[in-house]
Amino acid sequence: MTTVAKRKREAKHLVQASVSNIDLARARSALRLEVFARGAKIGELEVGRGSFFWHGRSRHKSKRISWTRFAEMMDKLAYGV
Repeated sequence: MTTVAKRKREAKHLVQASVSNIDLARARSALRLEVFARGAKIGELEVGRGSFFWHGRSRHKSKRISWTRFAEMMDKLAYGV
């Protein structure tokens, strides 16, 4: 039986996190995630209590998405509903 050397897989995505305020229950507190694909930044996700904001790599404005809308989008993506 021959063995084949396993290739080490390099991570495709990297996510770096920063928290503006440890207590997310306070106003103007958020978790900010910077998302990278193969070393290039593809966007930022800012998560807060009432909603979150997506800021794409080459965009000047961020897009606000409510948690209800996010749940609807994920249901459609995951379950086709």
